[in-house]
Amino acid sequence: MKTILLLLVNVAFVTGAAAQNPILQKERQVLLDFRIDRKFSDPRIPAATQRTVLSKVFRRYLTDSNRCNSEVDTSRGTDPLAEARKAGQMVPSIIDMTTGSFTAPNQTQTLYVISVSECNASHADNFGTKRVAIFSGQQLVADVDADFASSIVRKTDLNSDGIDELLMITGDMAQGTVTEMGTLVSFQAGRRRVIQDFGAVVEDSCAAEMPGSTSDASVIYISDAVPGNMPKITQENYTASCRGKTKRWRLVSRGKRQ
Repeated sequence: MKTILLLLVNVAFVTGAAAQNPILQKERQVLLDFRIDRKFSDPRIPAATQRTVLSKVFRRYLTDSNRCNSEVDTSRGTDPLAEARKAGQMVPSIIDMTTGSFTAPNQTQTLYVISVSECNASHADNFGTKRVAIFSGQQLVADVDADFASSIVRKTDLNSDGIDELLMITGDMAQGTVTEMGTLVSFQAGRRRVIQDFGAVVEDSCAAEMPGSTSDASVIYISDAVPGNMPKITQENYTASCRGKTKRWRLVSRGKRQ
């Protein structure tokens, strides 16, 4: 009887400690569920802020696509978009922003996502490159290529080091199919570092209204949250038929979608 009581006390102690100490909690948490529809809204960036940011990122640029000069030769190098940027043939704009601490711990910074919109950039070029510019006050502290990522869907500090990471997506639509690619990145020390590439996290062909069209989406989980260490990040991929008002999701795979 004394042994049973002792075991019960030990179980109660461990359970109570786990409730108070998140380090002991191993249950996974949802970082982002791409099955849930998200509402996107354009950030309201004052014109003066647009001018200040863009003028510090680019030496010269255009403010009107009608001023793109078709006579400028951008085919001399191996990268026509880079040649267009060198010639100032671009019409950049800020398309997303957030505040946080991105290049070093415990900073007060503003991060801007910029659509460079090089002149004559086509759909195959994702309509131009994307950049991330990070400011501390009025000072530009980082300016890096965003690898076409255009939207911020989640800001995190998963390892509690005082530096925020961003879950960003690259979106595209072709022939009625919406595709989103997801990547978790950090900008510590002013350099873009990929923490995890999730591949296609959304592939929805319902708008095409073709037989057999489906909606495919991923759920990103984190677990084993221990301060000072990046938690384990896992991915589950689901599919649902486009028929009916309510989607019935079915798990089809785990890990990066192939």
